[in-house]
This record gives sequence, C-alpha cells and structure tokens, in this order.
Amino acid sequence: MPAPLWHRRSRAGTWRLAIPVLGAPALAVCAGDSEVEEPAPLGDAIPIEYPLEMWDRGIEGETVLQVRVNELGDVDSVAVIETSGHEPLDSAAAEGARAMRFQPGRKGGRDVPVWVRIPVRFSRRPSPES
Repeated sequence: MPAPLWHRRSRAGTWRLAIPVLGAPALAVCAGDSEVEEPAPLGDAIPIEYPLEMWDRGIEGETVLQVRVNELGDVDSVAVIETSGHEPLDSAAAEGARAMRFQPGRKGGRDVPVWVRIPVRFSRRPSPES
C-alpha cells in the first residue's frame, strides 16, 4: 500500500497535494550486472496542484506514474501507467512530476537514467501526518 499523502495550504491560499517519492523498484535503462541506486528526490515532498474543479466536486483518485529521471536529475519523460479515471487528476499528477528534481540514479559509480514508479493520491481528507 502506498505511503499516505498530505495536504498543505500554499501562501496563495490554494490547496496543494504533496507526495513522497516511494521506494518502488526502479528500472535501469542501461543493462549490466551491478545494481542501480534509485534516484533520490530533492526536497521532502513534491507539491502537485489538486485541480480546483475536482476538489469542488469532491472527486478523489490515484494516478500511478512512470517517470524517467535522466543522468542530470531532471525528469525527461512521464507516463501515466494507471489512471485515476479522471483526466484532470492524471494531467495534474503528470504536470507536477515534470517539475520534480532528483539526485540522479547511480550505477557503477556513474550517474545513469532510471525509470521510477510514483503513485499520486488525490484525497480531500488529510492524512494523520498533516
């Protein structure tokens, strides 16, 4: 089960959804015998805009993304691999993921591109950690 997500209020007064990057298995683009160290997110959480129209209608859901982190720590590809069933939630998750920054994945002492799976849960209920 994915780690819980939490809400926080931005200075502008809009609600944002923050997600931790989970320790899901990463898939290395490069083949070889040595293991790949997963990319580490820079910062504690990634703010993702909860679409206002979905919030107002009480619509919640979870989108699972596959994100490619390049050797510089930038996200250069995002794919929705499990839809929430609501295009605005899926789009918000993908847009937020594109803005993420990481410490690059490493293999054999070198920075390498790596795919990471990231679940994003949109919920109006705050988690116990908030």
